[in-house]
Amino acid sequence: MESFLLQASIYLGTAVCVVPLAVRLGLGSVLGYLAAGILLGPILGIAGTETADLQHFAEFGVVLMLFLIGLELEPRSLWEMRHKLLGMGGAQVMLTTASVSIILIWFGITPAVALILGMMASLSSTAIVLQTLSEKNLMRTQGGRSAFSVLLTQDIAVIPMLAIIPLLALPDLFSSRATVFGVSNPQDVVEHEATSALISTVQSLPGWGAGLLTLAIVAGIVLAGHYLSRPIFRFVHAAKLPEMSTFISLLMVLGIAFLMMLVGLSPALGTFVAGVVLANSEFRHQLEADLKPFKGLLLGLFFMTVGVGINFKMLAREPLTVLGLTLGLMLLKALILVAISFVFKLKRQDRWLFSLSLAQGGEFGFLIVSFARSESALPLAAGQMGLLVISLSMLLTPLLFIGYDWLSARFAHRTPDQTPDEIDEKGRVIIAGIGRFGQVVNRLIRTSGIPTVVLDNDMTTIETMRKFGVKGFFGDPARPELLEAAGLAEAQVIVIAVDDSDTATRIVRYARSRRSDIHIVARARDRVHVYELYQAGANDIVRETFDSSIRAGRYVLENMGFSEYEAAKVSQAYFRVDRGAMRDLAEVWVPGQPTHLNEAYIARAKQLDRDLEIALMEELHEVKPMAAEEPPEVLQAMLFPDMEPHSEKPAEH
Repeated sequence: MESFLLQASIYLGTAVCVVPLAVRLGLGSVLGYLAAGILLGPILGIAGTETADLQHFAEFGVVLMLFLIGLELEPRSLWEMRHKLLGMGGAQVMLTTASVSIILIWFGITPAVALILGMMASLSSTAIVLQTLSEKNLMRTQGGRSAFSVLLTQDIAVIPMLAIIPLLALPDLFSSRATVFGVSNPQDVVEHEATSALISTVQSLPGWGAGLLTLAIVAGIVLAGHYLSRPIFRFVHAAKLPEMSTFISLLMVLGIAFLMMLVGLSPALGTFVAGVVLANSEFRHQLEADLKPFKGLLLGLFFMTVGVGINFKMLAREPLTVLGLTLGLMLLKALILVAISFVFKLKRQDRWLFSLSLAQGGEFGFLIVSFARSESALPLAAGQMGLLVISLSMLLTPLLFIGYDWLSARFAHRTPDQTPDEIDEKGRVIIAGIGRFGQVVNRLIRTSGIPTVVLDNDMTTIETMRKFGVKGFFGDPARPELLEAAGLAEAQVIVIAVDDSDTATRIVRYARSRRSDIHIVARARDRVHVYELYQAGANDIVRETFDSSIRAGRYVLENMGFSEYEAAKVSQAYFRVDRGAMRDLAEVWVPGQPTHLNEAYIARAKQLDRDLEIALMEELHEVKPMAAEEPPEVLQAMLFPDMEPHSEKPAEH
């Protein structure tokens, strides 16, 4: 027990020290975990033989990750991905396997060994890639979705790969089963009598019986997830014990993983299918909340064990060979992925993401190598070299994402400007920017019978609008010639709804310099942006979340005993007084100077806080006389939900 606690403390302490530092340096958490493992193993030599056992345990983090990913995908979405699964994913696996095998045979490797190493090389790291894509918010890009499709295909392809390897080496049936369970010693599987009896029964089935059992288990998972999950979750939640929710979530994933391994299938694939089945369940968010902490902890432990297992002694003996094989594999996979991205017409930025994110070996490669070794289909030296190449390529993957970020930024500046549309009409209202904010404004104005001219520099958005019958013009709204072509000289109102704060301020400043009489309505990101827009010449400034926050506060008042009329009057008073306060603060705001260093701003902010509180209390007293008897702190809490009582933090204004 003491040894276990010591090892756990060492692993956790190293992760706590190294991973946050890696994140702060912009390297990402995955590289941090790998670095922590390298520090524990090859550098300090603290980690020992327990790493292999830990890795089998930590691989369950990949299973949890795929289950949670399945929860985010509806079955219809998965069906829509079938072309990418069969096309992009199938092409990548087959082309990489064939290319690596042919190259190795050309270098004198026997065909059987070359095929095994080719299959190993075709797999990428599901854990690292998906974790990094999620951290960088790239999962919803076209490149991210394409990468996910290929990863899912690779996970499915592991099953036929495991079936092919025994044919190359005439394996013992029990040995293959034991390795699928993640162990190499048969006694590890049969140490429990019940488990031994169950496994023996399954293995004694004839081929057709094993096939029927496999189909039955997969069908049972789908049907149980669809029909039994809801009543079971309701029964468990009726106990009103929070830990029971975690128990049932873990039981579901563990049970499915065991059943899939029992028939020799990938547990990650089984839990992914279960997640897809439960994607429309009302308990989906509860499942995510229960399992995410376990997923993060186990994945972190998995990456650390990969770092511990890197054989730097072999790297030191044959550095050029190891690095050459690693970089050669990554380059070959990247070239194949680039070719596939051209065939499937990915855009340039998505093409970079797709190609660089998948150009490494994967954790299932460890399974392929260990399985082939247990079947005597792979020589010891080739297996060790394969494991080292996989580990180093995984270690370099976070650096590839850093390279992707650099390339994206570099080519973004080099991208030639698309030719803007020729604006052939003018309107009384110009709308610069047609995102979520501008769309609502435009719809309201046009349905009121007032024509508008819409400008936006996102061609996809413009084309989408045109499909719905709303005409817009492509071009950068900050370019003076486009504003002039849109009718700036004759327009009565211009609405600035672009996302970028600096661009919005620049448009306001130019419009005001050209027309002193035009009415400018501008969208502001925050308070400081309000002051910038005010000084640039905007007439009406709308903070992004201000109106919706007031509406939410009004709903709170209505549920705290106020009538709809009383809540509406108080919220209107709050809007009116705060609007005036913002104008007063804008007068004393100094560009570039932090507000907490501006003495005039601080003094004015404190006075306006008191004025606002008094004004709202007077309004509240008029519409709800009984409220005057409430303590001041209660009134302030009701009227100022976003302000701490008597706050002395002027920087928030």
